[in-house]
Amino acid sequence: MAQVESFKQLIVWQKAMTLAKEVYLITGKLPKNEVYGISSQAQRSAVSIASNIAEGHKRGSRKDYCQFLRMALGSSAELETQLLLISEIYKPIDLKSSLELVIEVQKILTVIIKKLSVV
Repeated sequence: MAQVESFKQLIVWQKAMTLAKEVYLITGKLPKNEVYGISSQAQRSAVSIASNIAEGHKRGSRKDYCQFLRMALGSSAELETQLLLISEIYKPIDLKSSLELVIEVQKILTVIIKKLSVV
């Protein structure tokens, strides 16, 4: 397997970036009174996923990388919760693809963490 030189080559980072963009589009549809509420929380969680993957990759040690991937996984759980809440309160907004993508990111992160933790 070829060495990944940049975090931008990581499929999980690419998917996390797509997810972050989707979250910004979703939160743009929410009422303005949510700007400092769930919109802000969801945006921060979404950005945190991709950011932690990138930072961990650049840290240089397997241990640090795993720790940052775990933080990304935690942020993805936060985001999933926020998306579920949005789907309950603002039913007309379709979150199906975003919820599927957050689950996919969680699965990929879990596999990477397990593989890195074994060695």
